[in-house]
Amino acid sequence: MCREMKKEGVKPDIIIYNNLLACLAEDCQMLEAWAVVEDMSSIGIAPDRNTFHHLIHASRRLQSTAMWDILDKMDAENIPPNEQTFQLMIQRYTMVEKRNLEFALQCVYEMGARGLVLELTIAQDVIGLAAELGFPRLAVDLAENFEATSVRRLSSETWMRCLASSAEVLYAEGVQRCWENVVGDLNVTPDEGLCLDVLHTAGRRGLSDLATDVIRVLRILGADWQEYHFAPLVEALCKAGKLKDAFGTLDLMRSSNIFPTAITARPIYDFLKQDIDRVDGAWELLDKLRSEGKTIDRTAINAIIRAAISLADLQRAVGAYKAFPDYKCIPDIDTFNTLLSGCIVASHRELGDRLLLELKELGIKPDATTYERIIILCLTQATYEDAFFYLEEMKAQKFVPPRSVYDAIIRTCIAASDSRYTLALDELKQCGYTISNSLQTFIDSGGRESRSRS
Repeated sequence: MCREMKKEGVKPDIIIYNNLLACLAEDCQMLEAWAVVEDMSSIGIAPDRNTFHHLIHASRRLQSTAMWDILDKMDAENIPPNEQTFQLMIQRYTMVEKRNLEFALQCVYEMGARGLVLELTIAQDVIGLAAELGFPRLAVDLAENFEATSVRRLSSETWMRCLASSAEVLYAEGVQRCWENVVGDLNVTPDEGLCLDVLHTAGRRGLSDLATDVIRVLRILGADWQEYHFAPLVEALCKAGKLKDAFGTLDLMRSSNIFPTAITARPIYDFLKQDIDRVDGAWELLDKLRSEGKTIDRTAINAIIRAAISLADLQRAVGAYKAFPDYKCIPDIDTFNTLLSGCIVASHRELGDRLLLELKELGIKPDATTYERIIILCLTQATYEDAFFYLEEMKAQKFVPPRSVYDAIIRTCIAASDSRYTLALDELKQCGYTISNSLQTFIDSGGRESRSRS
């Protein structure tokens, strides 16, 4: 084009040359762009700042040395970089192919030092890059700093990326700050997946107010409440010391046709097992809830029983079990399995038999864990014949005995010089289990290895 203009005696000016460079820069035609600059020089037209900007843009897919060569030539022409220069440099390093957060931040700092203003879209690119690379604290700080020094506001998408990044690494402060911006100020509703991530952070960090708000937003979103939505809320309430509210959440779940499990109530157990006074204090909270017309969920009492067992207080655990009727609750299989584990520790076979009888009277069907624990309980006694009876009953109910059952039977028989250990050993192999090194050592030593350690 320039050649044709010259033939016609028309001299191209800087505007025409820069427009040509703009077209070449869009297609990253770097060699052709330099040829245009050389043609400019040949007719005595000096490049201006826009000329170098087009060259920087054209070099965006090349190695960094190409950009630095351009900047060196700018310096040689005594043309200082301005906002657009830095923004082109930042754009280069926020591209997917050449992501370099450190250099992008260096450019942002340099702009601030020179008193230059960062454009909104560029700021969002840098913040988004920090969030995507797993630096949520940096991303949130950059976002808040930009909004504090600019009249423009970041997009909801940018804040959402900061929220997602913070939740991914359980950065509590970042999650709280971003949630307030996204849900409170911008009135944007995150999707269910992001809400779940925020819930997990709230649960781990004990942010009960945040967890409660997420549950509210999920309802607004139209999501069906599920157990996995409430489990982090229960955890957050327990870590915040709000045990009464945690108990109340179990009732809310049940009234919403969501059934709490032992896993849901695990944070309650973790809170109670730290101190026997906490176990005793839990009853006062349950009584308050009952007086307020709330229904006490059996998982709450199960958590108390489990905590008492963990504290080696079988008497308190049995007392909690007997309190079920007072709260109009019915024990479940988890109740009995937990109590049986306490019987094993105390070698209390009589209580175990009574629990098994009451379980059957309630019409509750024993599961694999029930059989495993009653077998282990039988093995704690001097006379352990019933262990074989329950083993056969377990197999008759189509349950595959776990390795731990056979391991315990074999060790008990060998210690008692009972040759039936060979039958249990054969069954262990038939179930596809391998003999552990410790069990093999025990067998080879005739049980002496265990006695020498004790």
